[in-house]
Amino acid sequence: MNKQLPVWGLIHDSIRKKIPVMLLYVLESRGSSPGRQGFFMAVNAYGEMEGSIGGGIMEHKFVEMAKEKLGVGSLESGVRKQIHDKSAARDQSGMICSGEQTILLLPIQSKDSTTIEMIIETLDKNQNATMILSPEGISFEEEVSGEDFFYSFTNDEDWLYKEKLGFKNQLTIIGGGHCGLAFSRLMSEMDFYIRIYDDRENLKTMLANDWAHEKHFLNDYSELAKKISSEKSHYVVIMTFGYRTDDIALRALQGKEFKYLGLLGSRKKIQKMFDDYKREGIDQDWLEKIHTPIGIPIKSQTPEEIAISIAAQIIQIKNKEL
Repeated sequence: MNKQLPVWGLIHDSIRKKIPVMLLYVLESRGSSPGRQGFFMAVNAYGEMEGSIGGGIMEHKFVEMAKEKLGVGSLESGVRKQIHDKSAARDQSGMICSGEQTILLLPIQSKDSTTIEMIIETLDKNQNATMILSPEGISFEEEVSGEDFFYSFTNDEDWLYKEKLGFKNQLTIIGGGHCGLAFSRLMSEMDFYIRIYDDRENLKTMLANDWAHEKHFLNDYSELAKKISSEKSHYVVIMTFGYRTDDIALRALQGKEFKYLGLLGSRKKIQKMFDDYKREGIDQDWLEKIHTPIGIPIKSQTPEEIAISIAAQIIQIKNKEL
């Protein structure tokens, strides 16, 4: 289940039960802010809450502010900047982590019910769309935004926030063995739509994998050439049964561009594989983009440790520009 669904579910239930409810949204973040752009939560007049805008004293302050506004029936929205530095002249959050974040408090009204339902349906079907926040409130577009996030601010009456709804990143795992199972389990806790492929029919670890959104059995890994396309938000990890299948899978992806392409294997195996590719004239620039040996070097041994090592490297690359 998409991790955002409980927040929208609380909002939808509150509207249905005619309980006043407030949406708190991080429109922008800078530096070491604990609440990153896109973090959000819901608070209703009964004190029920889902989600987070970063935690700590700052979140507590905004939750209490939301409850107070809901208690008096205020329908006024507001954008508030928070500076996590006690030496700031104004807009202090009470935290000292040195970052900044801009938070929207938006009372959700009964007229927003259809919009909330469309958001829930999109997330429930693992699809993408665009959510828009502005001084006019919340709205929905089926057309998918070209950017994950967009925010512009002129003043309190003139600002715009757009966000791509649904999973913003795709993860393809090639190889459904024990490492693939452990890696799927770990990455399911993050913002990745997960597909996994294997060429072994009825493989136990594939059948037991309840964390991947899609599971595919192939006749041969060469079929990946037509199934996986270049994509800037696509992360691909090859961890098949052995050298031969790794080689077939990697050749099937030859020339394709991804945000991340990693290959699991020993240095000796990988060196032989890449020496063969060099002799064959496979593009050296493309080969140099492959992360191998894969993962952060933590001397991982078990499938779970290997999964953590690879996940850390992917997160490092995903968040590099933040």
